[in-house]
Order: sequence, then C-alpha cells, then structure tokens
Amino acid sequence: MPAPAAATDGAGCPAGRGAAPRRGGLGVPATRWLLAGASWPLWAAAFGLMLVTALEVLRVDRHVGMDNEIIVRAARTLLDGGAPYADKRFLYLPSAVLVAVPEALLPHGLRWAMVPVVAVVLTLAGWVISLRVFGVSARSRLAALGVVGFAFFAPFKNLAIIGNWTLAAVVAFPLSVLLALRSRWVAAGAVIGLALAIKPMLAPMVLLLVFARRWRALAVAVGVPMTASAVAVALMPAPGLFVTKTLPFLLHGQDNFAKPFDASLGMVLSRLGAPGPVAYGVGVLAAGTGLVCAWLRWRRADEGPLRVAETALALMLSTFLVSRPSFDHYLMVVTPLLLASVVLPGTAPRTVWFWVALLPQIPGLTWPYLENGKRRAFKDASTIAVLAVVAATTGLRARRARRPRGRRRAAGVPRPAGPEVRDAVAGGGGQQPAREAAAVPAAAAAVDGRGGEAAAARGAEPPADRDALATGEREAGGRRTAEGAAEPVPGTVPGVVPEAF
Repeated sequence: MPAPAAATDGAGCPAGRGAAPRRGGLGVPATRWLLAGASWPLWAAAFGLMLVTALEVLRVDRHVGMDNEIIVRAARTLLDGGAPYADKRFLYLPSAVLVAVPEALLPHGLRWAMVPVVAVVLTLAGWVISLRVFGVSARSRLAALGVVGFAFFAPFKNLAIIGNWTLAAVVAFPLSVLLALRSRWVAAGAVIGLALAIKPMLAPMVLLLVFARRWRALAVAVGVPMTASAVAVALMPAPGLFVTKTLPFLLHGQDNFAKPFDASLGMVLSRLGAPGPVAYGVGVLAAGTGLVCAWLRWRRADEGPLRVAETALALMLSTFLVSRPSFDHYLMVVTPLLLASVVLPGTAPRTVWFWVALLPQIPGLTWPYLENGKRRAFKDASTIAVLAVVAATTGLRARRARRPRGRRRAAGVPRPAGPEVRDAVAGGGGQQPAREAAAVPAAAAAVDGRGGEAAAARGAEPPADRDALATGEREAGGRRTAEGAAEPVPGTVPGVVPEAF
C-alpha cells in the first residue's frame, strides 16, 4: 500500500501543526552535527558573548537608544498635548505613538539600560522562531552557533545601540512565516498587522497573503494598523502633518543626516555619479524583478517550509533594494530565517555567495576607501543586493524530489500476499505450513524492495534471530508508534529524507 500523501491546505502548504516537509538534507554528518544538542560550554560562550555585547554598548556608546528616543519623545509630546508629527524625525504611523506611551512613562535611565537588553531578547526570539520554521530544535548546535554569529554581526550590534523598532519585525517576520506554514493564515495576518502598526516594515508580506489568496488574513493585516492609527489620529492634534510633512520627507530620502547611511540601490548609484532618474530607475527595475521571482517561486507549489519562506524572503529583500531609506539593521529581519534554512539542500546558505555577501558585515575588517562611517552604505548595499540575487536564484532553482528508499509500512497495515500464498489458498491448503511461513516474509520483503534471497533467508531464520534483526532495524530507522508513524532518529526532522549535503 503506498504511503498517503501529506495533507496540504489550499495554498499547497502542509496542513496542521505537525506536518513535516518531505525534503532531503538531514542524513549527512555535517547536518547531523548541526542538529545535535549543543554542549553547555558552547551555550555558555554564546550567552556570554550576548552579555558582553550588551555591556559594551552601555559602557562606550553615547548613541544608545537614539532611534527609540525619537518615538518616546513623540509619545511624550502627545501626553503633553502637542503634535507628534511636528518633529520631522518621527516617521512612523500614528499607531506607534500609542505603543510608545507606556515606555514614555518610564525613567530615562531605565529606558537607556533596557535598549540593548531588549535587542538581545527579541533577536534571540526571532532566531528561535526561525529555527522552528525548519523544524530545528532550539537546543541544537545550529541554534548556539547562530547566537555566537550574531555577536559578530554588525547589523545586530547597530540595532542594539540605536534601539530601532525594526526589532518588532525581527520577531514578527519569522512568526508570520511559521503561522502561514501551519495553515494559520488569519493569525499570520494578525501578526503582520501588529508589526505594521509598530513599524511598517513588513508591508511586502501583504503580497504573500495576496499570492496565497488568503483574503481574510489580508483584511486582518490591513485592518489592524488602520484601526490603531484611526484611534491615534482621533487623540492627537494636527494629524494632517503626517501627510503634508512626514510623507514628503520620507519620499525625498530624509535629509543629509540619514542619506549617508541609506543603502537603497538608487541612493548608492546616485552617490557613485549616476543620474538620479537612471539610478532610481535601476532600483525600481531590480525590485520589480525580485517581486516577479517571488511570484514565480510561490507558483511552484511544492511541499515543505521553503515555499512560504523563500517567497517571503524574496519579497522583503526586493523591497530593501528600493525602499528609501534602507539601513543595515534591516538585514536582521531576513538573516535569521535565511541562516536557519541551511538544514535543507539547495537553499541560500548552501551557496558560497551567501557567505560572501555577509563578509562586509563582520566588524573589524577594514575595506579600502570604505572605512569612513558615512561610506558604510556601500557595504550594506552590496550585502542586500547579493542576498537578493542569491535568494531569488535558489528559490527558482528546480529541485528534484527524492523518493525515500526502503519505505516500510505502518504497523497494523496488512501486507499483500505473495504468489506462494495465493497459490496455497487456490490449491485448497495442500501446501506445507513451513512453506507458508517462509512465503509471507519473502513476499513482503519483495514488495518493500528487498532482495528475494535475503527475504527467503530471513523467513527461514529462527524467531529469536528475526526479533533481533527487527530490533536493529528499529534502532536504525526509527521506532514505530501506536498510530503507525515512525519516530525520527535523534537529531533529525520528521519526514525529511536524507540527501547529500
């Protein structure tokens, strides 16, 4: 009896919380090593690095919480009866003012100390959720090594310094992907909507809901920030400044304070001498190409987490190419999910270009002519552009589905009778009992793809030998549960077929 096909929802994604992708990549030593549990010294080193990062930020940096204070100042202005959008630096939706009101009531010293701590906590939360998208345990070596890597990742340190509310998207992006993968699309829309109400970074994720034709989820994603902003507008004076002052300021790429750090493709090309229309035209063309790649990736309705994850990553990276501004800490939204996908073959981290793209983000490396902080945008633009190309090409690359070899039937399912048994039944039972006893395992083994000679030898073995052999097979291939499903070997993801690294 052939194994039943995995249940999927209308969008082709595995249905239910426990659905597992039937993809390869977990059978080789390197991947098994990453999926195995991390030792306590490795975890001590990982969390020690996070602690050192937070303490160093508080000790030496004078810009701690700079971006966070802009939103807090807008909330305090609202509490004092003023217009939050009178400050040209406040660039968020009106709903963000309401979110910042509780923080505005805290003492300044407490807010200052909380910035790097909250950055560490939210980054770790986003990393754990990204791992869960691909069924990787939070106790694995991959989880610990990811924490170590973030300590040496410049966008993470920058986020811990300035306290930008991009941190909300660092958690909301992988969470929305995880919920979509589990067919909880309305909940995914709610997460996207809440993130938009805080900071509209996940606006491209609305297209994912359109691709999947999840109209209720789309209504929730759009309705949450609109409702929250409507409430905020009713409470604040001069809300029209958002349209007459804030939006024009954003559309012009802010001012000279932010432009040197803007890594959008159009801004970088214009700084290199390209005419403005040409520079921004190239940016729009690149972003449009990325969106088309995302749509094509979605249309290839394969099973598993990569369909949702790679489509979402392509949407976000395409937007980073053209959004004004586009800063280095935006990379913290997509990098955890990209990195977690290394456990599956054919993904971006399995290519050398993924790691090449991250090289400019390693602190301490001196790049000729780019050591000035105001030229950092060139390094950030190269990282975003290469990651966008890598994500698009790996997402569109055809992957050959490998069928598992030697699949065994679930316990309790009768095996089809072999020719010897059918002949015995047709002949009225004139065959010897020993022949029938040997024919059943031989026929079953033939159906399973095993050799006839080995099966016949197995049927002739004493019961004790057969029991020992069955025990060895169970230890090697997974123990059978009462429902007939196979429990995975420790360090693997259920339903994932081993394939070459």
